Amino acid sequence: MAIEEDKIKIGVLALQGSFREHCSMIRRCGGEAVEIRSASQLEGCQGMIIPGGESTTMANIARRWNLFDALREFEDEGERCVWGTCAGLIFLADRIEEGAKQGGQELLGGINVDVSRNFFGSQIDSFETTIPCDIPGCSENDVKCRAIFIRAPAIKKVGENVEVLAKYYLSGEKKKEMGVDIESVVVAVKQKNLLATSFHPELTSDLRWHELFMRMSKGCKPFQSKLAKVGEDRKPEEFQPLYAHPDLPVFKDQVIADVMK
Repeated sequence: MAIEEDKIKIGVLALQGSFREHCSMIRRCGGEAVEIRSASQLEGCQGMIIPGGESTTMANIARRWNLFDALREFEDEGERCVWGTCAGLIFLADRIEEGAKQGGQELLGGINVDVSRNFFGSQIDSFETTIPCDIPGCSENDVKCRAIFIRAPAIKKVGENVEVLAKYYLSGEKKKEMGVDIESVVVAVKQKNLLATSFHPELTSDLRWHELFMRMSKGCKPFQSKLAKVGEDRKPEEFQPLYAHPDLPVFKDQVIADVMK
């Protein structure tokens, strides 16, 4: 059930990846979703989502379009919320432990974790399952969630002040398949106003993660850049498509393997 809210304005970084799906979920939760392709489009947003996709590609486009300074300003003041899914988790991690691109990769940082960039393997190793979770604000009966991992990262180390919201427990078969000998990895965390998931809630019909982010963003100070005035970069209307895409359909059929723990 979508939460009753005044229009909370959430920006979704729309350089590449699953931004349309996130926008659809935000609207289903009663919020206002804005596709972000220029710094000026962040104005007035109380939260921002960095979607799944290809983290290196998004970083390169963000740098080419002079977005990184605005993204850092949006996050660094601590007055707004940011959520990263999959590639977005990599963006928000303080450190990449494994899988970093040669020559390094530009990150926003902010969450005190070490990430393995392609922990779950390549695209063909993507999978769907059910995992135990602890979503703040949900009832004790809501202890599992559907999780879709697409060439996904995982959190190998969690630092101070980071709240673990979900883990993936590896079965014996999965350990053998991946060639690892660890019991579990962290796949969802929260640190103050920052949220990160290595899976894709926007590809399911489960609104709980987006509702959590809406609750986090409610009451946050709308963004007003100190670095540049609105309109100094390319105007938002220059990025608007000629055709307004309808919201994507929600697919509820699924093939999942339950996690026993």
